[in-house]
Amino acid sequence: MLDAVANGRDIDALMLDIGARATAAARPLAIASTEQKNKALNAMADAIVAARDTILAANADDLREVEGSGLQASFIDRLTLTDQRILDMADGIRAIAAFKDPVGEVIAAWDRPNGLKIERIRTPLGVIGVIYESRPNVTADAGALCLKAGNAVVLRGGSDSRRSSAAIHACLVEGLRVADLPEDAIQIVPVADRAAVGAMLTGLGGSIDVIVPRGGKNLVARVQSEARVPVFAHLEGLCHIYVDASADLDMAKEIVVNAKMRRTGVCGAAETLLVDRTAAQTHLKPLVEALRAAGCEVRASEDVRRLVSGLNPATEDDWSTEYLDAIISVRLVDGISGAIAHIGTYSSSHTEAVVAEDPAVVERFFSEVDSAILLHNASTQFADGGEFGMGGEIGIATGKMHARGPVGVEQLTSFKYRVHGTGQTRP
Repeated sequence: MLDAVANGRDIDALMLDIGARATAAARPLAIASTEQKNKALNAMADAIVAARDTILAANADDLREVEGSGLQASFIDRLTLTDQRILDMADGIRAIAAFKDPVGEVIAAWDRPNGLKIERIRTPLGVIGVIYESRPNVTADAGALCLKAGNAVVLRGGSDSRRSSAAIHACLVEGLRVADLPEDAIQIVPVADRAAVGAMLTGLGGSIDVIVPRGGKNLVARVQSEARVPVFAHLEGLCHIYVDASADLDMAKEIVVNAKMRRTGVCGAAETLLVDRTAAQTHLKPLVEALRAAGCEVRASEDVRRLVSGLNPATEDDWSTEYLDAIISVRLVDGISGAIAHIGTYSSSHTEAVVAEDPAVVERFFSEVDSAILLHNASTQFADGGEFGMGGEIGIATGKMHARGPVGVEQLTSFKYRVHGTGQTRP
């Protein structure tokens, strides 16, 4: 990795240069044809498949460096690449290539009484800064999504995945080269110094138009606190499942276990299970036993522990903890009203699910819970842009800007108005 000091280059100067080159690359990208962008994306996917051995070797070096560091299993899982995950990464890029190009799409059009014809059309955001930790696949996802939406991107991956990310980035640059697009369209910060993050948060002299952080609570909190440009982010994935008395029990068990245990380290993993108090005798114990059989630790409220033996007590902190591990907190609530109240108090506005057959319960849940993603009779692990048919995502946004929920290619665009006249002047 380039050492900025050894090369006589100040971090700020290095980062400003990266920003300037990204701005220059963004201009031709904004007007690049769909065919040219897709050619680049497909070439990137081919390059990743061809470089599997190189990427796996780089990843093995990254894993070796963190070995014995006491990191959570979920962290190691996010860092680890396998042959299949690399193939999935390439397939994800091809899926993005196949997705509809949002740039230039007419979102709305209308005529005014004075004869003016007005159109609202999608345009690229410009330069996007992506700051992420431990997930080398984000290098490919973010680079590909930003390119499809006509944006340049500056990537700053975690030091723990730097070799893996660099190997993947080289494949992305190869794809740009094949399509005769500027190689500076996808840049990766070549230093591990945390000062580089600080420089990005300032906007690199006006070069960066939006920041997308993807990592742990500390990283996202820092970005949201210090950024001088707009941020698409979620601080935590405190996801809830509410099982109503009307729920089909067999369905509820499958959904709850999948939502918690499919992959415990993803932001869409369920962290709290809420069960309708009127279903305590029929639903509670089977749900808890299914979780425990799957290897999940259950931390429960006192009323739950009175009904199901052998459970660890839940503290107040548990209701606001994103475990990212095989742990879940369980509480009885007074129907849909109790579930809505609990979620309103503790949720991070990421993803919530209701398992119910009563349409009135579902309607209240959808109407009154204000999170980015709401699901009915489905696992919270579907909180994913690829699963939404969006051709992948760069992250999940929980704010209330135009990008909310999975941030895919459409969310990586802005818009402008085109007004056509026939000589009108304003009186």
